[in-house]
Amino acid sequence: MGLAAAALAGAAAAQDADTLTRQREAYDAVAAKSVIDLQMFRDTVAATDAETGQHVTLISLNPGVGAWYLLQLRDGPDGKPIEFHLENPDPDSQSVALRLGTAPALLLTTAKGETICTPWADGAAALTDARKSGTAYAPICDGGLFLRNRVTGARTSIETATDFLRDNVWGGETIVRFVRDNFYKDSQLETSDALGTGGVGGVDAGPNPMQGNGAPEDQTVISTLLDFGLKGAQPGRMTIGQWYPVDGLEGVFASAFQPRAISDGVFATPGANRLDGVESRATGYMVAFDLGLYDIGYAVGTDHPALGWSSRPPSSVRPRGLPGPDGISTAQPLVTLGMVNPVIASRAVATFTGGFKRQHGAFKYGDYAGTHLGHHYGFIEKGVVLSKLQPDLSTLYRLTDGTIVMKTWQESDNALLPKITFARQNGVPLVVTDPATGQPVPGDRVTQWGPGNWSGSADADLRTLRAGACMAQANGHRYLIYGYFSTATPSAMARTFQAYGCNYAMLLDMNALEHTYLALYVAQGGKRHVEHLVPGMSLIEKKARGGTIIPRFIGFADNRDLFYLTRKEPKP
Repeated sequence: MGLAAAALAGAAAAQDADTLTRQREAYDAVAAKSVIDLQMFRDTVAATDAETGQHVTLISLNPGVGAWYLLQLRDGPDGKPIEFHLENPDPDSQSVALRLGTAPALLLTTAKGETICTPWADGAAALTDARKSGTAYAPICDGGLFLRNRVTGARTSIETATDFLRDNVWGGETIVRFVRDNFYKDSQLETSDALGTGGVGGVDAGPNPMQGNGAPEDQTVISTLLDFGLKGAQPGRMTIGQWYPVDGLEGVFASAFQPRAISDGVFATPGANRLDGVESRATGYMVAFDLGLYDIGYAVGTDHPALGWSSRPPSSVRPRGLPGPDGISTAQPLVTLGMVNPVIASRAVATFTGGFKRQHGAFKYGDYAGTHLGHHYGFIEKGVVLSKLQPDLSTLYRLTDGTIVMKTWQESDNALLPKITFARQNGVPLVVTDPATGQPVPGDRVTQWGPGNWSGSADADLRTLRAGACMAQANGHRYLIYGYFSTATPSAMARTFQAYGCNYAMLLDMNALEHTYLALYVAQGGKRHVEHLVPGMSLIEKKARGGTIIPRFIGFADNRDLFYLTRKEPKP
């Protein structure tokens, strides 16, 4: 049993039944509340320093995960607290607790021993200095913990302009939609004519190849913009549907596709619309990560997804006085950062943008618009519920034992909440597994613009730059597969994920390169190099003097949420 699991057992023993019942009632209540009230498993411990009279409270927001804590300092029992959001960077090997008694202290326990830390000593000088540092993650307790500081998340000029219009101009969403549909539609379209056939070149490894008409060696070779170093591929050329190992990253593979190359058998299954000529010839890419080698995490951006109401559901579903669907409109006193902590950054091999903003992450049309307060997409970071998970929505989540799952969330799945390290919902499924045949088929709302909340123009023209993700199995390995579609409708996405043998697939974000961003971090010559999915994504990064790239989500905070992949550490 890991230290976080041990902490859960200890917390469960420490929390009496009445406390847990009250916390569950506060979680369930349809009423205005704080984000702390959403943490129904939290464990609160308090002590008073006999020498200074200072009251110290440590709230473990989810003892089963052991990653996020809220430290509160008061001059007296009824004083207004000064609050600090602390992060344990390695909850699998380090536990955090508050030592009780007349000389309270933080106890950081690892296999190597115990560290005692009192960052509130000397007038909380250590905490004050950490807060004034201006860094998103400021180390305290000799680097054993990080203080999460509120910073401004980066955004592109396009995001700045669209957010301003949506937030400050009457009809701003309509203006944004008009500009997008008339000036930016298919702006990232990539295509290629056939350059030949038979150039398989890839290694017999990775997920199963895309189902095409004919044998793999007869598939078409096309020109590509994929900006990764690949084994077995000529520069700028790939065989459609084949997987190529990424050079320098074991267990990571890339593949190029055009939907027109998908087998007739896939198109023969019902449940999707006929593809148009543009999306049929549009080149896209898949990137696969072997889950036997890599772990996945998730972080909320500084601004998105937000926690208040989306304007999409009808006003009739909003209870009066409720600031958001979960009773909150802000994460304060917690801090969301849109980047990983330095410990994770040193181990990260990839990041990619998360899902819809809150504005778009709820239903305007169909049955889901009138139930569960509009079905706002939920999300959990480091075991902390920031927005409740809603039934019927596609959900990617991780459990404390490392299990990664992608599925349609059900009410019964709420039993997993104490064990969830992260979860992100984004719409309804693109692909599910048919229980009768065991084969992938399109989700039941793929062809429904409004009830599927696929976004797009008012006349249901759904073709645009999109990203998605799926889960697949091959040769005893499980893979998370990221899909980049230079222009596609949900039907094209569903057919492509079907063709790659995905057992479940979901939409991520859309419309711009910053929303479909993916980068790999590859070790070369003692340094790590940033490789982008397509060249235009490099423009999102910042640069230090001398031209060194500072990667998004790793080197600076971003306004958007993200997923990250890290190499699994060998178990002792």
